[in-house]
Amino acid sequence: MAGNITVVGLGAGDMDQLTLGVHKLLKKAEALYVRTKDHPLIEELEKETGHIRFFDDIYEKHGQFDAVYEEITDILFAEAEHQDIVYAVPGHPFMAEKTVQLLIDRQEEKQVKVTVAGGQSFLDATFNALKIDPIEGLQFVDAGTLTPDELELRHHLIICQVYDQMTASEVKLTLMEKLPDDYEIVIVTAAGSREEIIQTVPLYELDRSVEINNLTSVYVPPIKEEKLLYQEFTAFRRIIRELRGPDGCPWDKKQTHQTLKQYMIEECYELLEAIDEEDTDHMIEELGDVLLQVLLHAQIGEDEGYFTIDDVIREISAKMIRRHPHVFKDVKVQDETDVLANWEEIKKAEKPTSEASLLDTVPKTLPSLSKAAKLQKKAAKVGFDWDDVGDIWEKVNEEMKEFSSEVSENVPHEHSLKAEFGDVLFALVNVARYYKIEPEEALAMTNDKFRRRFSYIEQTAKSKGIELSDMSLEDMDKLWNEAKETERRSEHETR
Repeated sequence: MAGNITVVGLGAGDMDQLTLGVHKLLKKAEALYVRTKDHPLIEELEKETGHIRFFDDIYEKHGQFDAVYEEITDILFAEAEHQDIVYAVPGHPFMAEKTVQLLIDRQEEKQVKVTVAGGQSFLDATFNALKIDPIEGLQFVDAGTLTPDELELRHHLIICQVYDQMTASEVKLTLMEKLPDDYEIVIVTAAGSREEIIQTVPLYELDRSVEINNLTSVYVPPIKEEKLLYQEFTAFRRIIRELRGPDGCPWDKKQTHQTLKQYMIEECYELLEAIDEEDTDHMIEELGDVLLQVLLHAQIGEDEGYFTIDDVIREISAKMIRRHPHVFKDVKVQDETDVLANWEEIKKAEKPTSEASLLDTVPKTLPSLSKAAKLQKKAAKVGFDWDDVGDIWEKVNEEMKEFSSEVSENVPHEHSLKAEFGDVLFALVNVARYYKIEPEEALAMTNDKFRRRFSYIEQTAKSKGIELSDMSLEDMDKLWNEAKETERRSEHETR
């Protein structure tokens, strides 16, 4: 007949802080098991009770804590097969105690009744030592699973299980992703006991404390300086909400989805320029401007009661998971070609009857060169395409002749002239697509090149005290070629 396991908490401090009920259970226990000997009251407890089985030797056997907890749980269930046992853990049994969770989860399977008798949490002693009230907002996390994304820096933050200097170093590096290096934090060791140590240090010194042991926690006070929260998405969201709020900015409050369209286009082009310049600081600024537009549209949606930024993020998160089954599910792919093929199939299944035409998925607001490339790409997927680049060049020559013919007319028709020139551009886009060139990007590069070389002509003329209007085309062309040669030498040196 299987026995019972009674789990008790040893609290955070000395024997005089042990609850009366737990104290009685410990003294009466015929078979007492304690997770670790490293606790302030163990020495006194050993004097009051008989034999105690500690599990510190299990820690020395394994390199991972999970394996330690698994073995302790197995031993406890095995010992409980023929007798009632008491299992004691530091603090409260339901406070950062993985072995207790394993016992609770497996008690039916093992046919052993597990009862938790309680105990004092080390959090009680920690609150008392730090003199903080958790009602103001508290986040309690395990050092072993701490990530920057989960931190709520407006609340009291207590990080438990900071066992050693290595763990403290990992906690420090994680916190430094969100906080200044000199932000003051508090190292709390053995809270509530005679061995209690409270030490306030700058964050960069966290892993230099000699007082860190298995009774150590780290306390991070709430951020009071608003500027330190600027990197948080929630803080940015609050800023946008305030700009659109009753006491916000008159301009921001007046904007609509329609009035903001032009700014979204402008910001996207400025971001592309920053990318082309390979200027990191400029990219950060322009990405921020694009994000501002996204948040403004989302706030307008929220103000009008139609949608919020949460809806936007939820939709795109679901789409990314749905369209990447090779990452989030068990679909196998060989390379990016398989990825793109899967993407298109999944996309087609998502909207099986939403478009009247294959080309309806190409946004009408795209710049014309990009739109031409996307239209051609869509048509090519169903076989409407040339197999040989020579055929594409023949089409370019054909369109050039038609345009030339239209130009040679005595009185060219304006509409026909535009149409024939458009055909030339469309045919050239086909050439670009064949060579995997984004035509919009290519033309943007040429525009930048023209700007640089013409600026060289202007600057050279100014340095010589010459007005551009007084220069001949031959003189300007000479300076143009100088700028061209300078660029070529610079590119060669870079390579």
